[in-house]
Amino acid sequence: MRKNGKKTFTRTRTLSRKALSLRRRIPSAKRNRLMLGRYIVADSAICHGKPTFRGMRIMVWQVLEMLSRGLAWETIVAECHNSIPQDAIAEAIKLSGEAFLKHANEFAVERIPA
Repeated sequence: MRKNGKKTFTRTRTLSRKALSLRRRIPSAKRNRLMLGRYIVADSAICHGKPTFRGMRIMVWQVLEMLSRGLAWETIVAECHNSIPQDAIAEAIKLSGEAFLKHANEFAVERIPA
């Protein structure tokens, strides 16, 4: 209520929230979810389909980047508020290693004759 005793309506705010929630939903027919491992998924509705840890919006590349900077696994788990188990970090390293071996030719800077 206002100071003068008249009721105010917040219908515009309610409608805008409703419109936002409708805009964010992706129909299940257009949504793709790939289980890349026990802890890692790629869902087209979450983080633009980039691999994330299951149930979270923490992207795998972010954790791999922390590892490349030399952070300890315990530090990474603490920075992610204990939401990522160390087994998930190990799985991310394993999958990234497999992907690197499969696509190593694409990372070549220069071909050296044998």
